[in-house]
Amino acid sequence: MPVARVAVPTTVDEAVQALRETPGAQLLAGGTDFCVEVNFGLRRPPAVVALRRVRELRRYEVTPASVVIGAGTTYADMGGPELSSVLPALAAAARTVGSPQIRNAGTLGGNVATASPAGDTLPLLTALDARVRLRGPSGGRTVALGEVVTGVKTTSIAPDEVVVEVVLDRRPGPQQFLKVGTRNAMVIAIASAAVVVDLEAHDVRVALGSVAPVPVRAAAAEAHIADAIDWRAAGGPRASAAALARFAELVADAASPITDHRSTSEYRRRAVQVIARRALERCVARAA
Repeated sequence: MPVARVAVPTTVDEAVQALRETPGAQLLAGGTDFCVEVNFGLRRPPAVVALRRVRELRRYEVTPASVVIGAGTTYADMGGPELSSVLPALAAAARTVGSPQIRNAGTLGGNVATASPAGDTLPLLTALDARVRLRGPSGGRTVALGEVVTGVKTTSIAPDEVVVEVVLDRRPGPQQFLKVGTRNAMVIAIASAAVVVDLEAHDVRVALGSVAPVPVRAAAAEAHIADAIDWRAAGGPRASAAALARFAELVADAASPITDHRSTSEYRRRAVQVIARRALERCVARAA
């Protein structure tokens, strides 16, 4: 069996050049998905472009308006104190990923480019209308996450493009991420949900994972609960039990789950209904 060529660039431009020079080359960041496929004989790329030494991919920047996270930022970094203070739901999602070894290797860019319906960071990125910055031979471009992730493990990223960073607008207010799996840790999500409450815009954003081919927003649930919340209640926003129940029903309606070896479609629909309501109840109080 021929040995794959390995390129070890130190800049994004060098990585792009390496991809151009070897059609079919595989980008390697953490390798937490790719290496499994190689070990099972499912992938045999002619070359690998390893990104670990590309320092500009490991940076992140927090401003009053936005958070820019380099594609090489690991789950461990995302769960750290600086990012968790401004994106607590992203930190919560990152902390649910695999073991400490996996969290120290796997990256945000890898989660986006793999485009698994169960990708743990994707619901929060979807809820916050994330933009993905890519760089290729023709230069850079910025694409909405919903236009990057096009299906089950399929994206619009060109073969010679590199994910450079993800940009998120900051939303003042509480956030939550919850997921359900077959056990409590080191598990692929059967269903997941991210809820973001914006205290200034008086809106609620809800995105779901593992219950459709791509992460989905529960638009009807968002509109319903934003109108039902008493945003000016003493002690913070409140919603009635009836409003929360209807919110959960509309979340379930937004899901289009499948039955597979991890779960039935019925269980997934019920699970996402329950965890989305729980996430919202941790963000707003229940009215008496």
